[in-house]
Amino acid sequence: QVQLVESGGGLVQAGGSLRLSCVASGSINSINTMGWYRQIPGNQRELVARIFSGGSTNYADSVKGRFTISRDSAKNTWFLQMNGLKPEDTAVYYCNSLLWESGGTGPRLYWGQGTQVTVSS
Repeated sequence: QVQLVESGGGLVQAGGSLRLSCVASGSINSINTMGWYRQIPGNQRELVARIFSGGSTNYADSVKGRFTISRDSAKNTWFLQMNGLKPEDTAVYYCNSLLWESGGTGPRLYWGQGTQVTVSS
């Protein structure tokens, strides 16, 4: 079964940096998208960054210029480099992917379990 495992969360001071990683394991035919979402308690989960199979990316306006998504496609791994962190970035961050699991009928979304990022003021 496909599993997404993320790491890199933690506590940082405002202005600091953090790098999140996500690894998709299991039997995978192909990956359409790799992405990062975040959720603050009481709020909806929101897109932070996403990269498509062709290499194009999109970002939430609130993180443009500060966050960068990248990937190592050969290793089914992707990253979120977060610079210039602000207290309002505090959230649980989830990696996700639209991918086609071997034996599946087509692509579907998979999610990591989430990692806490806390930015102190």
